Amino acid sequence: MSQRSDTLSVGGKGLAGGQIGTFSGAVLGISSVAPGYTLSASVGLLVAAVGLKMPAILIAGFVPMFLTAYAYRELNSKNPDAGASFTWSSRAFGPYVGWMAGWGQVVACIIVLSNLAAVAVQFFYLFLAQISRHPAIAELASNKPVNIATTLAIMLVATYVACRGISTGERVQYALVGFQMLMLFGFAGAALWKVGTGAAPGHLSFDIDWFNPFSGLTIGAFVVGVTGSVFAFWGWDTCLTLGEESKDPDRVPGRAGLLSVTSILLTYLLVAVALTMYAGVGTDGLGLGNPANEENIFGALADPVLGTYFGPFLSLAVLTSAVAGLQTTFLPLARVMLAMGAYGAVPGKFAEISPRSLVPRFSTIMSSAVTAVFYTVVTVLSEHTLTDTIAALGIMICWYYGITAFACIWEFRRTLFDSLRNVVFRFLCPLCGGAMLIGIFAISIRESMDPVNGSGSSICGIGLVFFLGFGFLALGAVLMLIQRAVAPRFFTENTWHAGSEKVVAETLVPECPEPTKDLSTA
Repeated sequence: MSQRSDTLSVGGKGLAGGQIGTFSGAVLGISSVAPGYTLSASVGLLVAAVGLKMPAILIAGFVPMFLTAYAYRELNSKNPDAGASFTWSSRAFGPYVGWMAGWGQVVACIIVLSNLAAVAVQFFYLFLAQISRHPAIAELASNKPVNIATTLAIMLVATYVACRGISTGERVQYALVGFQMLMLFGFAGAALWKVGTGAAPGHLSFDIDWFNPFSGLTIGAFVVGVTGSVFAFWGWDTCLTLGEESKDPDRVPGRAGLLSVTSILLTYLLVAVALTMYAGVGTDGLGLGNPANEENIFGALADPVLGTYFGPFLSLAVLTSAVAGLQTTFLPLARVMLAMGAYGAVPGKFAEISPRSLVPRFSTIMSSAVTAVFYTVVTVLSEHTLTDTIAALGIMICWYYGITAFACIWEFRRTLFDSLRNVVFRFLCPLCGGAMLIGIFAISIRESMDPVNGSGSSICGIGLVFFLGFGFLALGAVLMLIQRAVAPRFFTENTWHAGSEKVVAETLVPECPEPTKDLSTA
């Protein structure tokens, strides 16, 4: 096992090495983003905020993500680690900032998992209603007891699959991602065909101004839109949390991350333009701005665009997208908790590895349990769970991505100007990406206090989005101080630096025997 002087050796936490290549890593990244689910859940939010400027806002959200992806790539090339943002931020800025960066990613994953499960339930009953020709079945998703019970059942299955090993569902992920991408391209093509034949209700012609974010938008609308857009790209960094399990840990995760985020942008722009030209942004009928369509754009447009025969296949694509994303989102969440446990930032129990599947089974199960509780509570409190949690998710994403971008600059501070490559990829890209994200974060906190910038739900006149966003960060700070008082080692001994492998081996992670089967064929 290769050694590094200042970090864990790859596989030092007991994970299975050599499993993930560039293409499979990109597929897992795309699966975590879950484009079918994401578009269905966010198009209404984006249109409500920016109207016809949806393509521009998608590009605006992509730019900081793309720039930050280079920061991730450079950090990973030096220190592949399952903790990713948590570990790199700890190395750069110390244990407190690192802990809060890790907490931001944990909360983001929990929010996304609950949303993925909710969309899966919604499209599960919609699909059943479409193929059975009984529309009343779709209404079961609005029945809270039925919704919560079905959501928990889907999460249980996804948790079981995630616990079986990193490669167990690899071929299944290829099929699920391939099917949803095929249906999205097919849907966009059919919508544009109807536009061309004059059969589209929106009757909109393509306008290059849709891609211009510098006109026709207030700063408030721009920030709300970009926050939603940032959410739309979240998940590509799953590739980076799998660094210790990649075939070439120094290069594969970074390449996979860049490939996945670029592929997602092209898909989003195609679908966004097709949706806009076909349906328009009106607030009635099939318009993208119709509040009745906000949480289920594809549900409203599937049959009109694809017909009653092929329409259900789009619902099935969104369902498979949500289920695939649910399973793959457990990967980064469990691995961040694994790293935090391995370095002593949370109880060492989270660092336990299953000797059979070589995955952090306890972290995965606990992640699922916390997500189940979170989803149940938020569903009972708010009738528009998706709107509020998606807006709050953007705050979490900007928080830990921004910290990671600046961590890259600090990590390589002594060699930033040694070459043009370093200036561009280790300084300028992270600086611009991080500054954008932190700026969006600060403005989003302010905007989130207004209930109008969400579902309208509020507590004492302050928007629920604020409590879901800033409130969870405050909760993280409290939990960090409790951990500091109970188990101060992470905060006092710099466990993520030299000697970390010894810390993991001796105090946190039991010796793992060889796997009982070939993981690549599981």
